[in-house]
Amino acid sequence: MKTIKCLVIDDEELARGLLKTYIGRLGFLQFVDEMANPLDALGLMKDEKIDLLFLDIQMPEIKGTDFVKLIPDGVQVIFTTAYSEYALQGYELNVVDYLLKPITFERFLLAVNKVKAKIEDSGKTGEMLSDSLTVKSGYDLHKVKYDDLLYIESDSEYVNFYLEDKKLMSLQSLKKLTELLPSDRFMRVHRSYIVNKTKVTTLKGRDIFIGKTEIPVSAQYFEAVKKELFE
Repeated sequence: MKTIKCLVIDDEELARGLLKTYIGRLGFLQFVDEMANPLDALGLMKDEKIDLLFLDIQMPEIKGTDFVKLIPDGVQVIFTTAYSEYALQGYELNVVDYLLKPITFERFLLAVNKVKAKIEDSGKTGEMLSDSLTVKSGYDLHKVKYDDLLYIESDSEYVNFYLEDKKLMSLQSLKKLTELLPSDRFMRVHRSYIVNKTKVTTLKGRDIFIGKTEIPVSAQYFEAVKKELFE
């Protein structure tokens, strides 16, 4: 199994340092970064794959229980807090575990082993369900079948997934999606667009069409689009 990439968000420097030390003791964990302000982490999480987030709950800028609703799908979350009254809310938000400060290494190890098992299980499930993608939109998780996905459009910090019957908005980057989606089904055609190859119907000038929807093709992708889809 590859290492689990970890991000620590806590407004207390000592708490961040302790978690960084614990992460460094385990070979299957990889420390990526630590941040005091959760809002600063959104850009990092958009561009770099984070597997596990250690997230404090009581922070001045935004509570962890609210911030967890903004993060990309697929990120496992362990709440860390000095307040036991948040435990029930944490589990209602489907986080993996809830660590009460001061955190012992033994309790930390128990929590990260839960994450390890969950990621390993999801990997096996992903192999069996390779015809679909899980998209987190708002509070909800949607299983999107590749056959139903027309195209994906970048929209500032978010991306829009256009399906046959609806649109889903999610906090992700096209770069990560390009790596995640199967290249035999999807291709990047523009800095702002990924398309389902099987849904493209027409090439007109430097634009392609999916039904009546016109999608621009940038110069760097044009020859590849023409060769793969129309030759």
